[in-house]
Amino acid sequence: MFKKILLATDGSDHALRAAIKASDIAKLTSDAKITVVYVIDGTQSKSDVLSTEDKEALYEKRQRKLRPTEEMLQEVGVLYEVKVLKGEPGPEIVHFANQEQYDLVVIGSRGLNALQEMVLGSVSHKVAKRVECPVMIVK
Repeated sequence: MFKKILLATDGSDHALRAAIKASDIAKLTSDAKITVVYVIDGTQSKSDVLSTEDKEALYEKRQRKLRPTEEMLQEVGVLYEVKVLKGEPGPEIVHFANQEQYDLVVIGSRGLNALQEMVLGSVSHKVAKRVECPVMIVK
């Protein structure tokens, strides 16, 4: 089954639903482990740094996004770790997942409409196209 699960999160409600599914899958295998990956977008990071003088406050803001996921995983008793990456979310998740050879990637869907998705693409679809393992997109 799936022992090495990558859960991509951005702190959204969609990502929390993905975390619930990932934990359900992890509970099926006694030695499964979830790696929660949060990508700090380079453009957003620059903006955050320029608008926030207090680096501690910026760190806390990012931790607040991860807290609901971590609390849920702790509550259900799933083994997990958190990795923070920097860069463009789609390519960073793909690179990390392929490099570390995960069994499954679980990611939330942000629910873009058809036009937005065609023009912009979505992180979840970029990941699904390029990751070398099964991908579960949770709506």
